[in-house]
Amino acid sequence: MSYSIEGKTAIVTGAANGIGLAIARHFANKGANVMFADMDESRLAKECGQETENMVYFAGDLREKLTLANLLSATLDAFDRVDILVNGARQMLPNDPLDLDDTSVETLLGQNLTPALRLSQIVAKRMIKQGEGSDDREVGTIVNLSSIAACRTQKQLMAYSISCAALDQMTRSLAVELAPHRIRVNGLGVGSVMSASLKDRLKAHPDYRREIEAHTPLGRIAAPGALAEAVQFLASDGSGFMTGQILTVDGGRTLLDPVSAPAH
Repeated sequence: MSYSIEGKTAIVTGAANGIGLAIARHFANKGANVMFADMDESRLAKECGQETENMVYFAGDLREKLTLANLLSATLDAFDRVDILVNGARQMLPNDPLDLDDTSVETLLGQNLTPALRLSQIVAKRMIKQGEGSDDREVGTIVNLSSIAACRTQKQLMAYSISCAALDQMTRSLAVELAPHRIRVNGLGVGSVMSASLKDRLKAHPDYRREIEAHTPLGRIAAPGALAEAVQFLASDGSGFMTGQILTVDGGRTLLDPVSAPAH
């Protein structure tokens, strides 16, 4: 069974920093053609540097339908096809469940769920078109980056938890709907990873690192690159009989995970 993604074309969103950037770089290093997508154009330009034959970037607000269509068009212009979609763009906002004026739930559904759904839809249509007349067992894969917050309660993170739970259910539903079209859809439920948002939280609350490590059986916070090979596995033929699954990568956190522990 092969875990190779060499020669395949991938779109990775949230690719300007943190986990998304690590995944996009890893894919490029493994021989894939990669479209780095994010809202932060200056950061994309800095991280991608001089664009190469297998690395290009696209900047835009992925909450806009036209931007998503333009992202797909730019990918096809650069590489002629798309085989892998990694929905890696995520946002976390603390919220007060008793505040009637708090719009965090709507904001995070609009950021973490809706763009992933819309992009999955238009990319899946392209994958189906590419697969017409082909005898290949698989025409494409979609991987959604989620969180263990989808099934764990954390104080002040109700909105984030709801958006992640919705994303997980979207993954399962799309897996069933797209299976007849030979497209697999899986998710990655991550625990404590040194993302850009966690870095900010640790700066504001230095004690969080010690608490997080104490509540993680492997005793550490993962580097963003630690997730990249798991995503590669889900995108490769090595997981060819997996669809609709949420692969947990959390250092054992969900085996314990008391509510009082700080969020990742």
